[in-house]
Amino acid sequence: MVTTAAEVAATVTDPELPFLTLADLGILRDVRETDDGVEVTITPTYSGCPAMGAIETDLRRALHRAGYERARVRTSLAPAWTTDWISDEGKAKLAAAGIAPPGPAPQRRQGPVPLTLGIRDDRVACPRCGAGNTERLAAFGATACRELRRCLSCREPFEHVKEI
Repeated sequence: MVTTAAEVAATVTDPELPFLTLADLGILRDVRETDDGVEVTITPTYSGCPAMGAIETDLRRALHRAGYERARVRTSLAPAWTTDWISDEGKAKLAAAGIAPPGPAPQRRQGPVPLTLGIRDDRVACPRCGAGNTERLAAFGATACRELRRCLSCREPFEHVKEI
């Protein structure tokens, strides 16, 4: 049985990928029970993520249903979210849903993030057959953090969560 505010918050799913929880995605950063309620801190996958309003509403509703009358949701942009925060379970759920999970994110120095334009030459395994012979069809999929690819072995299209 779910009893703590952290356990409740960890069950809330992402509105764009409803088979993943906010905890799976690594955007649920902190849950604190205080004298006057609950404070939840989330970090969006990117600063313009259109799902943040829905995520905040879903968190408040879940906490309210669990008996937490006062819930405040705080958005923290620092440190910036990275695909390295996706749990192993979350990556397995992505693959099971036919979405290629990200590999390790590029390591960068502290400070401004450099902008590199152009096409990356990266290998992405097909989540359906496992072949590494895939091609990028579009740099963006259903969301800005995904791209559309096709397996050249089984010919199936799939999305890939980009390494951020």
